[in-house]
Amino acid sequence: MFGAAKRHLPLFCVFACVLLAVAVLCGCAGTNASRKPDAAGGTQAEAVSDSLRAKFKLSLFDKNGKEQEFDAVLFSVPGKRYRMELTGAMGIGVASVLWQEEGWQVVFPTEKMYVKGAGYMVGIFSDNTIPMVHIHQVASIFEGKLLPARYEDLGDGKAREPSGREFSYGKEGTDVAWIRRTGRDGQPETMRFDGFKEFEGSRIPAHVVLERGEKKYLEIQVKTVKHRQPFSLGVWRLNIPKSYQRIE
Repeated sequence: MFGAAKRHLPLFCVFACVLLAVAVLCGCAGTNASRKPDAAGGTQAEAVSDSLRAKFKLSLFDKNGKEQEFDAVLFSVPGKRYRMELTGAMGIGVASVLWQEEGWQVVFPTEKMYVKGAGYMVGIFSDNTIPMVHIHQVASIFEGKLLPARYEDLGDGKAREPSGREFSYGKEGTDVAWIRRTGRDGQPETMRFDGFKEFEGSRIPAHVVLERGEKKYLEIQVKTVKHRQPFSLGVWRLNIPKSYQRIE
């Protein structure tokens, strides 16, 4: 059971961010933890000018290249809070992710397990086989903001984030083609972007690949992005049944 839960974590270890950075889904597994937050029903929260909802396909790849594919929808108020959920075959809820400034949680309803944490890196720090995902970086993809905010350009394709962490990047024309950082175990972690399209006036990569070393472990294919979306208050609540086991 624990192994099954870990296979889903890179998504929003994600996001969230990360990945995810993680999306509120088109289906539910029938529990409070995986209930679909419906932006069209219930009490509406006032739309925030920079809020967005994105639908996309997300694929995970294990070390042998085996693929797991999910449908996902992201509700995002950039930099403040994100909700992502993933559904698998038959619309069954696989993972629910909620990130807020005070902390984050990921719930796996089919395994009846969950994990909690704090900070912008989402995942299990003690497990090197699962890359930690920078939730803001993954969520920013859907805004078309691919380079970190307020970065310092060091020249020759190298740059430094405000935190002091360095990264490198490359462009094709005016579009950012890739970003590379060094992971906590010394291996390079790369995000690649292509298939740029206009989504409501923003130029966004429709295809994103995340690699660790030279192996692909996560792929995103963007379907729709809509801005200034009103979300119901239930989007920002994620209930965890007492019977669920916590992943330490």
